[in-house]
Amino acid sequence: MTHSSYRPAPIEDGREIINDDVYMRDGRGRLTQIDLIRPQDQLQDETVRKIMGYAVALSEQVARFKQHTFDDIGAFEAILAQEYEASLGGAKGNKTLMSFDGLYKVQVQVSDSVDFGPELQIAKTLVDECLNEWAAESRPEIRSIVTRAFNTDKAGQINRSEIFMLLRLEIADPRWKQAMSAIRDAMRVVGSKTYIRCYRRDRHDGPWQAVTIDLAKA
Repeated sequence: MTHSSYRPAPIEDGREIINDDVYMRDGRGRLTQIDLIRPQDQLQDETVRKIMGYAVALSEQVARFKQHTFDDIGAFEAILAQEYEASLGGAKGNKTLMSFDGLYKVQVQVSDSVDFGPELQIAKTLVDECLNEWAAESRPEIRSIVTRAFNTDKAGQINRSEIFMLLRLEIADPRWKQAMSAIRDAMRVVGSKTYIRCYRRDRHDGPWQAVTIDLAKA
């Protein structure tokens, strides 16, 4: 997307005129006469404000796109329900819309945010008992998964992906099964986010290419 495709949002230039003198405020909010501000600092300020103008305009444009997309899909679903007594979508509200030529598709994906309750500590105790008793008989990859699963990351969060890997292990020990049951009981859905993903391809048997909207992935 080029600058010509959208207009920058109005951003104040940061200058104030007092008694015909021009001032700018510093990081502490103090007024400084512009003649005392280094040219490179003035240029940096101008550059940041220019970029921010485009960034704010683009952010608002993406927000409008997201809302329009939900509105359009909602209107389409309402027509389906009214005309054909049918609904669109799958588990948890996930859905895919496809163009007639099969070259474009829009996906709506709902992702749950999962947290863990106190039952997780019970599960850890049971898993530790299993590992201690198995000792040398336990496969090192299982011990590694367990260690990563119950270690917190830098933000103090449990490693969820490793916890889910534990649940996929098939181990017959009754204590292990009880531990996995405790993990499932500990799981709490604390929220969900809805994502819109758009894809296109050049031919019917070609690979799908994501239409990038995330600035970090552009």
